[in-house]
Amino acid sequence: MGFFGKLFKGPEIDMEKSNANAKKMRQLFNQVVENGDTYQLIFGYTEDVAWFNYGFVHGSKTQIGNLIVGWNEETKTIVVVPTVPDLSGCGDPVYYRHSEILKAYRNKYPTDAFIIYPDKKAYIGINAYDWLEDEKLYVYVSQEKELAAFTEFFMNQYATK
Repeated sequence: MGFFGKLFKGPEIDMEKSNANAKKMRQLFNQVVENGDTYQLIFGYTEDVAWFNYGFVHGSKTQIGNLIVGWNEETKTIVVVPTVPDLSGCGDPVYYRHSEILKAYRNKYPTDAFIIYPDKKAYIGINAYDWLEDEKLYVYVSQEKELAAFTEFFMNQYATK
């Protein structure tokens, strides 16, 4: 690969940093989820868009919430644990058991997200990608295989509701 091949290849993933963050995700998840090791993990995020209209100024402001998303194929359960990009802490887990889900689907527009409605009033949108470079907003972790496994699980177990 010549100079131009490297130039147009784009940023490369720092696998040492990614692996260290994957270990931190596992530690945080296991601290707050009973039998945490029985779950596979990915990083995801959710967006909260607030619209505003101040006379001549119109727009929106988006807040990003980082998530550690675990799933257990045997129990058909997804667990979402809020966290921060540097993985310095986490919140309480929220469980989405297959038997308790009202509706679930994969939304492709405007973003690729896994949508879960536990009831008629609330929902969560889980966005997940192979890798996101912005460490200020997202957890730095490469997860191509894990994301493929989660997508298959979600589409087979949840999106059929």
